[in-house]
This record gives sequence, structure tokens and C-alpha cells, in this order.
Amino acid sequence: MRTAPTILHLDMDAFFASAEQAAKPSLRGKAVVVGGLGPRGVVATASYEARVFGVHSALPMAQARRLAPNAAYLVPRFTLYREVSEQVMGLLGALSPLVEPLSLDEAFVDLEAGAAAWDEASARLAGAKLRADIRAVTGLTGSVGLAASKMLAKIASEQAKPDGLVVIEPGTERALLGPMSVRTLPGVGPATGDHLRRAGITTVDEIAEAGEDELVRLVGKAHGHALYAMALAHDERPVVAERETKSVSVEDTYDVDIHDRMRVGLEVQRLADRCVRRLRDAGLSGRTIVLKVRRYDFSTLTRSETLRGPTDDPGVVREAAARLLEAVDTTGGVRLLGVGVSGLADYTQEDLFAQAQAQALAEAEAAAGESAVLEHPDEQEAEEVAAEPAPPAERRWPAGHDVRHVEYGHGWVQGSGLGRVTVRFETPYSEPGRVRTFRTDDVALELADPLPLVRGAVCDRRGG
Repeated sequence: MRTAPTILHLDMDAFFASAEQAAKPSLRGKAVVVGGLGPRGVVATASYEARVFGVHSALPMAQARRLAPNAAYLVPRFTLYREVSEQVMGLLGALSPLVEPLSLDEAFVDLEAGAAAWDEASARLAGAKLRADIRAVTGLTGSVGLAASKMLAKIASEQAKPDGLVVIEPGTERALLGPMSVRTLPGVGPATGDHLRRAGITTVDEIAEAGEDELVRLVGKAHGHALYAMALAHDERPVVAERETKSVSVEDTYDVDIHDRMRVGLEVQRLADRCVRRLRDAGLSGRTIVLKVRRYDFSTLTRSETLRGPTDDPGVVREAAARLLEAVDTTGGVRLLGVGVSGLADYTQEDLFAQAQAQALAEAEAAAGESAVLEHPDEQEAEEVAAEPAPPAERRWPAGHDVRHVEYGHGWVQGSGLGRVTVRFETPYSEPGRVRTFRTDDVALELADPLPLVRGAVCDRRGG
């Protein structure tokens, strides 16, 4: 084990909710809940103001609304969160080549590997500078834990929340861990915690006192050995640099089950296009197309097809996903759909047959006088075979998402329904703005990209 607290754990504070508060001046200092807003939705993140009412991540959204009826409830904006995450990870990468991201808002850093710290004083300085840099670049706060191991660094960052820095000095670990709950240790979830509690073990000190043999008897060989070592503050796990991406996928959960087969097909095509955009943003291609379908009874089916070579052609991915869907019975209703690509490579071996087929189709459309530029070409095919043309779909205005009006400028959706959408016009750099209501089909109003949270910050625009 190291002799200096040179492993850093960063955890952004209430990340999604804090990003929304930074983007929306009218929500600063108020309860904000981000997550799925439908009847099956769950809380992704709650601001600290909302946590006072008992709202927390993974809580059913219906229960959150009962606990905090006056909070702002918003749909996640992952485009913004990914952009801010990339800024934060860039700051971490400047500290060390060994950065291990755990999620968009959490990572370990080996400061010693980057010569950013070598003792307690230098580690504390590096942690303080990182927190200041994160605030300057993103406008958000992060909590930093520093220790000689990953386990202890994460515990330290939990103690530092919100917006703090905690250093666990080598030699003090056992005294710190002893009175803590067994749930503090990695891998001890509710089931293991209850099992240990029934055996009279509730604290880390009691784990150490029980002994390794007793722990192996209680929770099994592998878990028992690991648990005993952690209770003694032994954690030799290294910080592992970002692992190679194994797959790229997107999925949507629907508030109401989809029964119409044509609608299911169109959703799969839309997801395939989103997946390809994400694939191309990463500079990747893939050979295996994967379709995920969760049906009305919660049964989940996964179907896959492997191509002759890697591709990032949206037409090829759409066709493969459509073929996979043909083998799935959706008559009872669908609650979730997903499309993914695996078997990734950093080059593309084009499917020449598919290209030729696409070219022939384009020529036929041109000869018939049809438009050659369609956002969703399969939607037109669906309309042609329908008995009557389908009415245009009503535009969706997710709560919290960005919009732009030709007269009033940039704003965000406060809510929509009954053919109306309510918008508050403000930016991250303005005073709280005014609220106006429009028809959902108002041509002067359109969805927009998120603005950087800090004026002048550069954000890459990525799909998602």
C-alpha cells in the first residue's frame, strides 16, 4: 500500500441537477429533480435542495412528486452532461495519464503516475487546484477525496460532499474505518449488509474482529477474503486507464406501451440513426448489430446479426435492425427498445452490396420525382402503404430542454400539454427570465442545442 495519499477520487456534486441549475438562473437555490417524468420514471439526480424532502436517486418519480410537489421536474439532457463531463475528464487527464472514469461525473486519478503529487502537501494542493479549475471551466462543484487507496479515496470524497476536499492520511485508516457501517465497504449492498447484520456484524471493526474464516463461512470464499482485507484498510487495486469501448448503443423507455407495429418499426429506425451518429462521433464502426426489446410483461429479448465487415453506414444498420425486429413478437406491447453496435473497429469495410442497393433506390426515387433528402426515408415508405396518410406527429417538448424563438431568443421548456408549450426565456449568463406560452406547432419555436454553462467555454456538439 502507498505511503502517501496520491490516489484522488472526484465526484461531481448532484451532477445532472447542478448542471440544470447552472443553466437556468430561475432554478438556482431551488429543488430540482432530473429523471423520467412518465408514470414509470425514476429519479436520476436530485439537487441538495430536493434531498431535504427525502428525494434521492433511483426513487420512483411518482413518490418524489409526493415528497416535493413544488420542485422543478426535468427530463435529462445528456448532450449537455456529456459535454461538461468531457471538460472535467480533460482536466483530470492533465493531472495524470492514469484516469479511471466510473461514470459521467465520477473518476479515480493516480496523481503519482502523473508526477502531480508525491506527499500529503502536494496531493492537497493538486486536489484544491482541481476543484478550482472545475468551477472555472464548468461553473459546477466537485468533491475530492485523497488517500493511499481507491477504497479510501472514495470514502473521503463522500465525506467531502458537497463541494469539499478530504485527505485520509496513511496510518489513520483503521481508526477511521472502524466505527463505520459495513455498507461503507465496496461490494456490501443491502443483501450482504442484512446477512452480516443477522450474524451480529454491523460495523467495519466487527468485520475485522470476526476474522477471515468466519467471513468466508458467512459470505463465501472470494467475497469473504476481500471483505476482511478491506476491513483492515488493505486495497491494492490500481487505477486503470479508460478501458476500450466494447459497444455503442442507445435505448428509449416509453411512458405508454407501444402496440402499433408500424410505430415500433419507426422507433427502431430512429434509434438506429442515433446509434450510428454516436458511433461516428467516436470514430468507430462495428460488425454486430444488436436489437433489444422489452415487452409489456417485462420480458427482455436481445437479437443480433453479424455483418461481413465493420460499418458505420446508417442504411446498413437500419436494415439489419429491421430484419432483427421481424423475428420479435410485439403484439402485446413494447415498453423499451434499443439498438446497439458491437465488434467495434476504428475503420470501415463498406458493404458494397448495401451501397449499390441504396444507390439504386435513390435513382428510382429521383426518377419518380421524389425528394432525395429525407430525415427518415422509411417514414415515407410507411405512409405509402397505409390506407390513408397518417397525420403529422405532434412535436414533443421535453421539460427542461432548450428551445429558441425567433423573437424572444433562447429559453427552456417549463412544461407542455393540451396543445400548448410554456417556455422560460433565460440563459446561463442572464437574470431569471420571463415565461411565455405558445402553441406546440408554432413555427417560430424550435428545439435548440444547450448553451455552455460558462460564457466563452467551448463545447463540442455531439449527437445523443
